[in-house]
Amino acid sequence: QVQLVESGGGTVQPGESLKLTCVASGSPTVIFARGWFRLAPGKSREFVAALPIGADPDYHESVEGRFTASRDKNENTIYHQMNHLQPEDTAVYFCKASYRNIWTPGYWGQGTQVTVST
Repeated sequence: QVQLVESGGGTVQPGESLKLTCVASGSPTVIFARGWFRLAPGKSREFVAALPIGADPDYHESVEGRFTASRDKNENTIYHQMNHLQPEDTAVYFCKASYRNIWTPGYWGQGTQVTVST
Protein backbone atom coordinates (compact mmCIF):
# COMPACT_ATOMS: atom_id res chain seq x y z
CA GLN A 1 0.00 0.00 0.00
CA VAL A 2 1.21 3.49 -0.87
CA GLN A 3 0.19 6.75 0.75
CA LEU A 4 0.63 10.08 -1.01
CA VAL A 5 0.46 13.42 0.76
CA GLU A 6 0.45 16.71 -1.15
CA SER A 7 1.28 20.09 0.31
CA GLY A 8 2.16 23.59 -0.83
CA GLY A 9 -1.17 24.82 -2.15
CA GLY A 10 -2.50 28.26 -1.36
CA THR A 11 -3.91 31.49 -2.74
CA VAL A 12 -1.79 33.71 -4.95
CA GLN A 13 -2.23 36.54 -7.40
CA PRO A 14 -1.86 36.14 -11.16
CA GLY A 15 1.77 35.96 -12.19
CA GLU A 16 2.96 34.57 -8.87
CA SER A 17 4.39 31.12 -8.14
CA LEU A 18 3.75 28.11 -5.94
CA LYS A 19 5.65 24.88 -5.38
CA LEU A 20 3.72 21.72 -4.59
CA THR A 21 5.25 18.69 -2.90
CA CYS A 22 4.03 15.10 -2.89
CA VAL A 23 5.59 12.63 -0.48
CA ALA A 24 5.10 8.88 -0.92
CA SER A 25 5.29 6.39 1.90
CA GLY A 26 4.53 2.73 2.37
CA SER A 27 6.67 1.29 -0.42
CA PRO A 28 9.80 3.44 -0.47
CA THR A 29 11.93 0.87 -2.27
CA VAL A 30 9.72 0.77 -5.36
CA ILE A 31 10.15 3.39 -8.06
CA PHE A 32 6.86 4.61 -9.44
CA ALA A 33 5.78 6.62 -12.40
CA ARG A 34 4.47 9.84 -10.86
CA GLY A 35 2.25 12.60 -12.09
CA TRP A 36 0.10 15.61 -11.32
CA PHE A 37 -3.56 16.12 -12.19
CA ARG A 38 -6.00 18.86 -11.32
CA LEU A 39 -9.73 19.23 -10.82
CA ALA A 40 -11.34 22.61 -11.36
CA PRO A 41 -14.96 23.48 -10.46
CA GLY A 42 -17.34 22.32 -13.16
CA LYS A 43 -14.64 20.45 -15.08
CA SER A 44 -13.37 16.89 -15.27
CA ARG A 45 -10.01 15.88 -13.86
CA GLU A 46 -7.20 17.05 -16.14
CA PHE A 47 -3.68 15.79 -16.70
CA VAL A 48 -1.04 18.37 -15.84
CA ALA A 49 2.40 16.71 -15.74
CA ALA A 50 3.98 13.27 -15.85
CA LEU A 51 7.26 11.98 -14.49
CA PRO A 52 7.74 8.67 -16.29
CA ILE A 53 10.19 6.04 -15.16
CA GLY A 54 13.47 6.66 -16.96
CA ALA A 55 12.14 9.34 -19.28
CA ASP A 56 11.79 13.11 -19.45
CA PRO A 57 8.79 14.86 -17.90
CA ASP A 58 5.74 15.49 -20.03
CA TYR A 59 3.30 18.38 -19.67
CA HIS A 60 -0.16 19.45 -20.76
CA GLU A 61 0.18 22.13 -23.42
CA SER A 62 -1.59 24.69 -21.22
CA VAL A 63 1.23 24.58 -18.63
CA GLU A 64 4.23 23.90 -20.87
CA GLY A 65 6.98 26.39 -20.11
CA ARG A 66 5.35 27.54 -16.85
CA PHE A 67 5.26 24.39 -14.73
CA THR A 68 8.17 22.07 -13.92
CA ALA A 69 7.80 18.63 -12.34
CA SER A 70 10.78 16.94 -10.73
CA ARG A 71 11.75 14.09 -8.43
CA ASP A 72 13.84 14.13 -5.32
CA LYS A 73 16.87 11.85 -5.59
CA ASN A 74 15.35 9.53 -3.00
CA GLU A 75 12.46 8.96 -5.44
CA ASN A 76 9.85 9.23 -2.69
CA THR A 77 9.16 12.93 -3.16
CA ILE A 78 8.14 14.83 -6.24
CA TYR A 79 7.77 18.55 -6.75
CA HIS A 80 5.67 20.76 -8.98
CA GLN A 81 7.03 24.26 -9.49
CA MET A 82 4.28 26.45 -10.92
CA ASN A 83 5.30 29.85 -12.26
CA HIS A 84 3.28 32.60 -13.90
CA LEU A 85 0.05 31.24 -12.41
CA GLN A 86 -3.20 32.36 -13.98
CA PRO A 87 -6.81 32.26 -12.75
CA GLU A 88 -7.50 29.30 -15.04
CA ASP A 89 -4.93 27.31 -13.03
CA THR A 90 -7.26 27.41 -10.02
CA ALA A 91 -8.03 23.82 -9.06
CA VAL A 92 -7.38 21.06 -6.57
CA TYR A 93 -4.08 19.47 -7.53
CA PHE A 94 -3.55 15.75 -7.00
CA CYS A 95 -0.44 13.65 -7.30
CA LYS A 96 -0.55 10.07 -8.52
CA ALA A 97 1.82 7.12 -8.35
CA SER A 98 1.57 4.07 -10.59
CA TYR A 99 3.73 1.02 -11.03
CA ARG A 100 3.95 1.41 -14.82
CA ASN A 101 2.69 4.75 -16.08
CA ILE A 102 0.24 7.32 -14.77
CA TRP A 103 -2.45 6.25 -17.23
CA THR A 104 -2.75 2.89 -15.46
CA PRO A 105 -4.48 2.37 -12.09
CA GLY A 106 -2.48 3.69 -9.17
CA TYR A 107 -2.53 5.62 -5.94
CA TRP A 108 -3.83 9.16 -5.38
CA GLY A 109 -3.16 11.80 -2.78
CA GLN A 110 -5.91 13.79 -1.08
CA GLY A 111 -5.24 16.92 -3.12
CA THR A 112 -4.17 20.46 -2.33
CA GLN A 113 -6.09 23.60 -3.32
CA VAL A 114 -4.47 26.19 -5.56
CA THR A 115 -6.36 29.44 -6.02
CA VAL A 116 -5.19 32.21 -8.33
CA SER A 117 -7.18 35.36 -7.83
CA THR A 118 -6.87 39.12 -7.69
